[in-house]
Amino acid sequence: MTDKNEIPEDCIPVIVGVGEIVDRPKEITEGLEPLDLLERALRRAEADASAKLLGEVQSLDVVNFLSWRYRDPEQLLAQRLGIAPAHCYYGPVGGESPIRYIHEAAKRIARGECSVAAVCGAEAQSTATKAERAGVKLPWTPFAHDVEEPKRGAAFQKPLAVKLGVFRPVTVYPFYEAASSAHWGQTPREAMAESGVLWSRYSEAAAQNPNAWLKRRYAPEEITTPTADNRLIAWPYNKLMVANPSVNMGGALLLTSLAKARDAGIPEDRLVYPLGGASAEEPRDYLLRDQFYESHPQNAVLNAVMDLAGGNGRKFDAIELYSCFPCVPKMARRTLGLGADVQPTVTGGLTFFGAPLNTYMTHAACAMVRRLRGGAGLGLLYGQGGFVTKHHALVVSTTAPREALMQETSVQAEADRNKRAVPEFVTEAGRKGRGESFTVLYGRGGDVEHGVVMLRTEDDRRTLARIPATDGATLAHLLDMDRTPVGSIGEIAMAADGVPEWRVA
Repeated sequence: MTDKNEIPEDCIPVIVGVGEIVDRPKEITEGLEPLDLLERALRRAEADASAKLLGEVQSLDVVNFLSWRYRDPEQLLAQRLGIAPAHCYYGPVGGESPIRYIHEAAKRIARGECSVAAVCGAEAQSTATKAERAGVKLPWTPFAHDVEEPKRGAAFQKPLAVKLGVFRPVTVYPFYEAASSAHWGQTPREAMAESGVLWSRYSEAAAQNPNAWLKRRYAPEEITTPTADNRLIAWPYNKLMVANPSVNMGGALLLTSLAKARDAGIPEDRLVYPLGGASAEEPRDYLLRDQFYESHPQNAVLNAVMDLAGGNGRKFDAIELYSCFPCVPKMARRTLGLGADVQPTVTGGLTFFGAPLNTYMTHAACAMVRRLRGGAGLGLLYGQGGFVTKHHALVVSTTAPREALMQETSVQAEADRNKRAVPEFVTEAGRKGRGESFTVLYGRGGDVEHGVVMLRTEDDRRTLARIPATDGATLAHLLDMDRTPVGSIGEIAMAADGVPEWRVA
C-alpha cells in the first residue's frame, strides 16, 4: 500500500465504477438515443461503485458520437444529471479519445483540481440507420442540422486520394497491412493466416462478453474466406476483418480520489489505479508519412508504457490492443515484444464486440476494470484514432502507485526523432514506379472496382496510381498470395482523366 507521506490520498486517482448498456429494440421507435445511453451507462457506473458520486462530478468528458447530432451534448447530459462540472467537454473524432479522457481525468484528480470525474460515450447507429432506411421519424431530441459535422477522412486527405477512393479507414489501413507484412518477410498468405488467428481470438473474447454485439467465436478460416456474407471490401480485408459501427451502445467510467473512495466505503478490491501513459500523433494527411510498415508514434507510445511497466509487453497481465483492422494489433504486438500467441483483448474487438465509432475504448476500459478486479494485476489499454494517426496508451493496476501520476505524457519528440525523410507527393508521373504498398477496392457484388498502388517514382517521389478493373494481369500480380507485390516495378502512364495508372511489365 502506498505510504500516505509519499502521495496524499486525495491526489491518487482510482477508477471506482464502470457501466455499460446495449440496446436492441424490438421496434425502431423504441430505440434509445445517444443521450439516453450516456445517462443510463453513467447511472450503472454509479451503481457499480456502490457510492453516490454522480452528483459530485466536477469533470465530465463525452466522447464524440456520429449517429446523432446535438448542440452541446455535454451540457445536455450535465443538465440531465443535475450537475454543473467545471470541466465539461465534448471532444473531436478519434478512437484513442476515451483513453486520453480517462488519463486526463486521472491527472486532474492527481493535481487536486477535482475529486470526482466521469468519462462516457455512446452511439445508436444501428437504430439511426434502420430508421433512415425505413423512413421512420425517431422520437429523439431533434437532430441539430445547424451544427457542423465533425471533420473526418476526406477533410484531411489529398484530392487524388479522394478521387481514387482511398480516404476512408477501410481503404487506407490496407496500405499498412501490405507494407508491414512485406517488411516482416511474410507472403500475403502468411499475413492473412496471422490476421485470421488474431481476429479469431478477438471473437473468442466477444463470445464471453455479455455486452458484445456478436457473441460467437469465429474460426480463422471463416474470417479470412470471402463469402456472400463476408464480402471483400478492400484487399485484403473482408467484412469480418473490419470495424462494425452498426450497434447501439453506451459506456461510462467514474473516477475519484483514493481518499474519497475510502471515505465512501468502496472496497479496496474494487479499486483500479491509473499508473500513467503516453500519447503521440502522425500527420492527419497519411501521405505525409515517411513509410507504411511501422508507426513511429505507436512505437514511442508503446515503448513508454513498457518502461512504466518495468519491462517488455509480457509484464502485462491483460491487454487491449486497438482492433479497427488487423494491421494495428499486429504492429503493436511486435513493438511490445509479444509473440503470435498474444491474447490481444479483454473486450472482443471492433468487429465482434462492436465498434460504436469513437467510443470502443470506453467499453474496453470497462472490460479491463472487470478483468483486473477478477485477479489480474497490471493492464494495458492502447487506443488509436484516424488512419494510424493518434495514439494513446494507459497502464492500470490493482496496486496503488509508488509515485505521483506524471503530468507530462507526450512522447511526440521521440516519435519525431525516429521519422525519416518524407518523399514529395506528386499527382503527375511517368516512366517507372516501384510499389510501396497497395489495395484493391471491391463493390458490394464482389467485383473489383479498381486497384490502387502507392508508388515511389524514379526520382523517389511518391504518388498514387490506379489499376483499372480491366487490367487483369496487374491485378493478378497484386493479388498473388505467395509473393508480395511490394517493391515491384511497373510502368506509369497518365490516363485521360488526369489520374496516374500503373501496370506491371
